[in-house]
Amino acid sequence: MAWVVLFIAGLLEIAWAVGLKHTDGFTRLWPSIATGVAVVGSMGLLAVAVRTLPLGSAYAVWTGIGTVGTAVLT
Repeated sequence: MAWVVLFIAGLLEIAWAVGLKHTDGFTRLWPSIATGVAVVGSMGLLAVAVRTLPLGSAYAVWTGIGTVGTAVLT
């Protein structure tokens, strides 16, 4: 289950990284709110996942998902 939570955290990592582009320097309200929610959700789910997974492995997977997904979508 921790791997599923980590995968969802990685997807939220992609969402906030892509969302930053749409905030226009945090001048647009709804994209800014969505980006903020994605940041909090991503890091919160990462924190939940590392309760059972090794921190190094979880962080590597989380950033890997975020990096690849962001590169593909931007």
